[in-house]
Amino acid sequence: KVRIAKQSLKRMKKKVREITSRKMPYPMEYRIKKLNQYLLGWCGYFALVDTKSIFEDLDGWIRRRLRMCLWKNWKTSKTRIRNLIKLGVPEWKAYEWGNSRKGYWRISKSPILHRTLGNSYWSNQGLKSLQKRYEFLRHLS
Repeated sequence: KVRIAKQSLKRMKKKVREITSRKMPYPMEYRIKKLNQYLLGWCGYFALVDTKSIFEDLDGWIRRRLRMCLWKNWKTSKTRIRNLIKLGVPEWKAYEWGNSRKGYWRISKSPILHRTLGNSYWSNQGLKSLQKRYEFLRHLS
């Protein structure tokens, strides 16, 4: 079986970490655009790989990075509560999570953000799925 080298995965994750860095105040549209450019090219190069699960795992990890960035961008608990309510979270739950003292990375895995900022949210924002791209490229060959 053809597999992705560990070094290649390391380089890819490093690049994604740069694009989704909390330090960099990029707008979300710019981040998604840069991610799409990089990831679609990367996926095209590694389309011959036989391990589909890697692409699924990377998809989830990238969405978690983006949730972390979005949570950081919302800054104050007031903004977080307001945005969670806009996304359809019950008011009491929004207050509970909006006032949480947990860190950005830990909150990005929370069930509330996982549900409200799921796959459909990110695809509506324009993020391309690595897994879907991989399956598309595999069917062509």
